[in-house]
Amino acid sequence: MIYDLGLTLKELRKKKGYSQEQVAKRLYLTKASISGYENNVITPSIDTIRDLAILYNTTSDYILGLDKKEIIVTDGLTPRQKDIIDTLILEFKSENSKRKPR
Repeated sequence: MIYDLGLTLKELRKKKGYSQEQVAKRLYLTKASISGYENNVITPSIDTIRDLAILYNTTSDYILGLDKKEIIVTDGLTPRQKDIIDTLILEFKSENSKRKPR
């Protein structure tokens, strides 16, 4: 499988419900730059990749295709809220392990 940086950036942006213009404004870039990144015409700088990772609540490794695991950012949540999320994750993993493979 060939990794596609632009596709990853586009998918992350759409998951957040942002337009290219909204991302550009948040990162102090042009809409043309965001379009260029998503169409693999321009390669974002390391600083821009970091800023995109922060904006999309993911890691630069995920954006760069080094780690395809999605993350859940719990910054700003209370300890109780984090415990609830941990419990849900464990429950989902338990349910998935009980399912028979197809």
